[in-house]
Amino acid sequence: MSATFSEQQQKDLAKRIASFLSRYKHISDSYIIEFFSENLWETLPEGWQRALSDLTAPQVADLLLDKDISNRTYPSVWPLSLLALRATAHTLAFPRTPPGHQVQDTVGLLKPEEFISNRSQSSLLGHIFRKHVKPKKQHEIRKLGTLVKQLCDQTLCTNVVDVGSGQGHLTRFLSFGLGLDVTGIEADPNLVSMASRFDGQLLLTLAKENHKTSMSQLSTAGPAPQHVLGWVNPRATWEVFLQQLSKGGEESESYPGTVGPCKKRQRVSVSDQGPEVERELVHGSQHLCTEECSSAADTEERQSPSLLHQHDGDNSHHVAQSLAVRADPLFHSNSVLNQLCKGDSLNESPVRAMPNITSGWTSAIYPDVHSCNKRPNRSDFVLTGLHACGDLSATLLHHFVNCPHVQAITSVACCYMKITTKENPTPPGVVPPPLSDNSKDASQSFGYPMSEWVKGLAQHELSYKAREGACHAVEDYIHRLREESALLKTHCYRAALESIIRAERPHLRRAGIQTIKKAHMLAFSEYARLGLPRVGLPADLPFDHVSVENMLEQQGRVVVYFSLALLLAPVVETLVLLDRMLFLQERGFQSQLVPLFDPALSPRNLVLVAVKPKADGEETH
Repeated sequence: MSATFSEQQQKDLAKRIASFLSRYKHISDSYIIEFFSENLWETLPEGWQRALSDLTAPQVADLLLDKDISNRTYPSVWPLSLLALRATAHTLAFPRTPPGHQVQDTVGLLKPEEFISNRSQSSLLGHIFRKHVKPKKQHEIRKLGTLVKQLCDQTLCTNVVDVGSGQGHLTRFLSFGLGLDVTGIEADPNLVSMASRFDGQLLLTLAKENHKTSMSQLSTAGPAPQHVLGWVNPRATWEVFLQQLSKGGEESESYPGTVGPCKKRQRVSVSDQGPEVERELVHGSQHLCTEECSSAADTEERQSPSLLHQHDGDNSHHVAQSLAVRADPLFHSNSVLNQLCKGDSLNESPVRAMPNITSGWTSAIYPDVHSCNKRPNRSDFVLTGLHACGDLSATLLHHFVNCPHVQAITSVACCYMKITTKENPTPPGVVPPPLSDNSKDASQSFGYPMSEWVKGLAQHELSYKAREGACHAVEDYIHRLREESALLKTHCYRAALESIIRAERPHLRRAGIQTIKKAHMLAFSEYARLGLPRVGLPADLPFDHVSVENMLEQQGRVVVYFSLALLLAPVVETLVLLDRMLFLQERGFQSQLVPLFDPALSPRNLVLVAVKPKADGEETH
C-alpha cells in the first residue's frame, strides 16, 4: 500500500471500504456468544462451510488471518468468494506493522528487541520511568514520547497537553525525560492522586541518586508535570478546554457522578479473554478503558543500579538520548510532515528521504494557511492523547482544528464501540454530558462519522458490534491459533451457556456474566455452575448434557466464525480513522497515520499525526 494518498484516493478508499463492509454486515454485526442460539454457522454459504469446517486452528491463522503468509497450502479448494473476502479485507485494512518490525513466522509472538533481555523492563527506557509501568505502557510512552518531542521541536513548542493522562506515565516521561512543559488532564481523581504521588517518588529517587553522585541527573529536564483534575466535555468549546487547563491544580469540570462518557464499572467485550468476556472499567477515566484488549501481566520491575541504561558508544548529551531512550527518531528535519506543512510537492515521494516512516499513510493535499496560524509562542502547545476513549479522540481533533494555540496533535484512539453515532447517540455505558452555555451544537457532532464525505456515503453506518470488534487484538488471536491454546474453548463455552440461558429465559439475550477466571481450565459443568447465578439463574439448573456435548464438539466452527469476524475488524478500524483524516483534509490540514507501536504488544497501535502549516516566511525546523 502506498505511503501517500491524494484527497480523491482517500475518498475512493472510504467508499470502497463502506461498500465492502456493508456486504458482510451479517458477520461483523454478529455476536459469537449467539453462535448456537442464532445458528450462525448456517448463515455462511454452503461452499464456505465445506471449506472451513475441518480446518485446524493453525490453518485458520495461516489461511484467513495472517496477511504475511506467502505460501498457503489449502486442504481443499476454496470458493472464489471466500478467497475474495480474505484478499479484499487484507488489502483495504491499513498496515499495522511498524517500519523495520520483524514479521512473525514461527509459533509464538516475537518480542520487541527492548524486552529480549528482560521481559518486564524496556532496555531503552531509564529505570525511573519503568517503575509502576507495565511493559506495554513502557513501550508506548517511549515511542509516543519521542514522536511528541520531535513534533515539539518541529513546531517550536515546549508545551504539551496530555488528555486522559491517567497515572501520569507519559507526562513524567515527556517532562523529566524529554525536557518539556507538560500539563496532564484526567477525569478520575484517584488516578490524578496517583500521578502526583508517582511524581514525588521519581523526584525522591533522583534526589537520592544525585546525593550519591554529587551531580544533577536532570539538569536539562523540564519542570514537573502539572496534573489537572477535569473531565473533557465533548460538547464544550476549545475556550472551555483552555479554561480547564488554566486552573492548574484546582479541580475543573470534573467527571459527574452519573453523567459522562464512561459509566462506572461498565462491561465491555475484550478479545484477549474471548469476545464476550467482560472487564470492569475505571470510574470516570477517559483513557485506557479496555487496555486495548491486552492482558500483559503487571509484574514488579527490578531497578537497574544506575539512573540510565548505558549503551556502548552513546555519548549524546541530549536528554531524550541520555536520560530516557536510545536515539530512535521518527521525524527528522526532512520529515514527511515537515515537507507537507511547507507545501512542498509530493510528486517525488519524501518517503525515500524518511525511511522510518515508510508505513505511514499520509494525506497528499496542500492546505491553505489558516488565519489562526502564527509563529508559535509560549501559549502554544502540542496536544496528545494515548488511547483516548470513545469520542474523546474526536474531541481532540476538533480542538486541534479550532484552537489557534494547538500547533500539532498525536491521537491514539481506542474503545471505538463507545463512539457516538447518529444511529446510536448513546452507546451502552455512555451517558451524554449535560449541555451548558458554552456547549457546541450536539445535534451536528458525533464521534463517527466526522467527515462530510463519509457522512454522504449511503452505506457508511458502523454498528456498535462492528466497532467493538475493531478493538480486538488480531495478532494475539493469531498467536493463540498457532499455539492451539486452550483459551480458544472460551468462545464455545460462552456460546453453549447462552443456549442454556435462552432455553430457560428466552428474553434474556447476551446477558453479561463477567469474567470467569481460568474458564478454559474448567469442565463445562463447572463453568455453567459459576456463570448461571450471574444472570439470576440457579447454579444447579438442569440442562441436556448430550446437547451441550454436541455443541462443544463444534468448537472448531466457533473459532472459524469468530476469525471471519476478526478478519473484518481492521477494515472497520481503517474506516473510522480514514474518516478522521478526511475530516482534517476538509478543513485544510494534512495528517498522517503511523503504525507506531508493536501490534502484538499494543493492539491499538495506529497514531494519527497532524501539524498546522506555517505562515509564509516562517521557518520550519
